[in-house]
Amino acid sequence: MSYQVLAVLTLCSGIFCTNSFAGQVEKPAEKTVELALIPKPAHQQLGQGSFSLSGKTRLFVNDAAALSNAGLLNDKLEQTLGFRLAVLQRLPGKADSNYLLLTTEPDALNKVDHKQNLDEAYALDINPHSIELKGAAAGQFYGMQTLLQMMPAKTSPVAHLRTVSIADTPRFSWRGMHLDVGRHMVSVEFIKKFLDQMAFYKMNTFHWHLTEDQGWRIEIKAYPKLTEVGAWRKESTLKRHVEPYIGDGKPYGGFYTQEQIKEIVAYATARHITVVPEIELPGHAQAALAAYPELACTPGPFEVATNWGIFEDIFCPSEATFGFLENVLTEIMALFPGQYLHIGGDEVPKVRWKKSALAQEVMRREGLKNEEELQSWFIRRIEKFINSKGKRLIGWDEILEGGLAPDATVMSWRGEDGGIAAARQGHDVIMSPTSHCYFDAGQGPKEQESWELGGELSIEKVYAYNPVPAVLNGEEQRHIKGVQANIWTEYLSKPEMIEYMVYPRLLAMAEVAWTAQQGKEYTSFEKRLEAHYPRLQQARLAYRIPRPSGLPAQVNTTDKTYALTLHSPVAGSKMYYTVDGTVPDTSSARYLRPLVLAVKPGQDSVVQVLTLSPDGRHSAVQRSVIRSTSAGQK
Repeated sequence: MSYQVLAVLTLCSGIFCTNSFAGQVEKPAEKTVELALIPKPAHQQLGQGSFSLSGKTRLFVNDAAALSNAGLLNDKLEQTLGFRLAVLQRLPGKADSNYLLLTTEPDALNKVDHKQNLDEAYALDINPHSIELKGAAAGQFYGMQTLLQMMPAKTSPVAHLRTVSIADTPRFSWRGMHLDVGRHMVSVEFIKKFLDQMAFYKMNTFHWHLTEDQGWRIEIKAYPKLTEVGAWRKESTLKRHVEPYIGDGKPYGGFYTQEQIKEIVAYATARHITVVPEIELPGHAQAALAAYPELACTPGPFEVATNWGIFEDIFCPSEATFGFLENVLTEIMALFPGQYLHIGGDEVPKVRWKKSALAQEVMRREGLKNEEELQSWFIRRIEKFINSKGKRLIGWDEILEGGLAPDATVMSWRGEDGGIAAARQGHDVIMSPTSHCYFDAGQGPKEQESWELGGELSIEKVYAYNPVPAVLNGEEQRHIKGVQANIWTEYLSKPEMIEYMVYPRLLAMAEVAWTAQQGKEYTSFEKRLEAHYPRLQQARLAYRIPRPSGLPAQVNTTDKTYALTLHSPVAGSKMYYTVDGTVPDTSSARYLRPLVLAVKPGQDSVVQVLTLSPDGRHSAVQRSVIRSTSAGQK
C-alpha cells in the first residue's frame, strides 16, 4: 500500500471511499466518497469540514412533534455516545452556534425526483456551525436515524460529523417486517429491540403474526379460554421430525396480555412504526378450536397443534363463528390503532366444509358455486365488519381465490402472480414473495449455515429484489404499496436464532423498501454494510457473521499454486483456517497474510475458514475448493 492510499483511507474513516488512479502514482487521486448510510438517501451532497457534536451542543425544537423526537434522539445519544443535549423550545437566534435544530415542516423537500410519501421525507443540512433537520414528524424522525448513523458506534465525548446536504424520501409507504410468535414466542423486550432496529433502518410496519394452529398469543377478555387453553401445547416437534412425527415431550406456551400489547404498540408508535396484527381465519385456527370446539364443523375435541404444517379443522361458516370473530376483532381493533387488520386467509383446506351440512346450506343460500367461493364469501363478510369499524382488511394472496373482497389489500407470498392479479383488479398490494422475502431460508449453502428452515436466500438476492413487476403498466404499478420480509419460527425456538436469520438481511430489505431502484447498487451497499456490523454488535444482536470476501466457493485453475487473500467485513474479527480436512476452531492456524496453496493435478485443495467476531461469537465454517484443471477443461 502506498502512503498516498493510506492517507486517503485515514481521512475517510467512518465513510465509504473508493479510489481510482490514472497515469502516474504521484498524480492526485480521484475519489468517490459516500456516507455509510443504509438505506441510501435519494440525494446527498458532501461539503467541506465537519460539525462537532458534544454535550455542549444545544438542541432547538419548534413544536411538540419536534420535542417528542428530541427526547428519542437524546435517549439514543446517551445510549451510544454517553451524553444528552440541552433542549430549548425556541428557534435559534443569529448569535447562536453549535446547535441542532429540529423543525417540523410538512413540505420540507424540493430536491427529490418523486413527490410521494412526503410525510416521511426530510431535509438534513450539516455545516461546521449547525445541524438543521426539517420534515413532518415521521420524516424528521427518519432524518434523525440518518444523523445517528453518521455518529460513532461507540461512546465518544465528541462526534465529528461530515458536512452534508441530504434530501430524502422513501420509495414505498409500506416497509415491513413480519414476526411469527404463534410457533415460538419472544419477550416484550425482544420485540422492542426488534422495533428499534426497524426504526433505525427506516422500516415502518411491524406485521405481528399472533394466532396459529400451534398457539393463540393474545389475551381476549371476552373469551378467556383462548389463552387458558389455546395458548398452550403439550409439546413441540422435535427438531425436523415432522413426518413421521416425533414430539419433544416438553409443554410450551404463553401469550401477551392486553397491557403488554398496549405497551408494544405505544413503543412502536413513538418510533413511527404501525403494528399490523394478524388473526388467522378461516384456517390456521386449531388453537382457537381447542378452546371453543363449537366453532368447528365437526364436534371435536381438538388440541392445540404440536406438529407444524396445515390442518383440516377450520372455522365453520356459522353464525356462532361470526359472532365470535366479530367480538374478537372488536377487542383487537381497540388495541391496534393502525389502518390495517391482517386476517391471514392462507392455506385453508376445504375438506370439512365439503362434508358439512351447515357449510353446504350456506353455499346453497348464498348462491355459491364451490368452497373457494364460500371462502371468499366468508372473508367478504369479515371485511364488511372491519370496514364498519373504520379499518381495512389485508390478507395473504389466497384471498384472491373465489373472488377478492371489494377493499382488500393483498400480500403476495406465493411468488408475484397474486400481487400482479390484484393490482390489475385495482387492489393495493404488498409484495412478499418467498423467493426474496422469507428470512427463515438459509443465507448460504445448508451445510454452511447455523440455522435455517429450508432453501437459500442470500443477502445479495434480497437486495436484488424489485417489488414492482415490469409486466404492470404505470397505473397498475401505483397499487404496489410496498414490500415486506417475513420470519417464521417453526424451527427458530430461541431469540438468537431469530436474530441470526434477520440480520443483516433486514438492512438489505430496508434499502429495497426505501431507495429508488435506480439508486441501488450492490457493491456500494456491501461496502456501506461493513460500517454497520459494529452497530449490530453494539446492539448485542446475534447477527450472521458474513463469509470472508476473497473466499470463492470453488476455483478452477491450471496454475500450480493459488493465493487466497481474505477479508472479513466485520472489523476486528479473527479468521482461523485449515487445509487438511479438519474443521477449524480457535486453536487452528490464524489467517494473517495471503494464503498460498499448492495445486496438484487430480486433487482438490479444500480451505475451511472460521471467523471469530469481536464479541466472541464464531461463524459457521465456510469452505473453498481449489481444483486443478488441464487447459480447456472446466
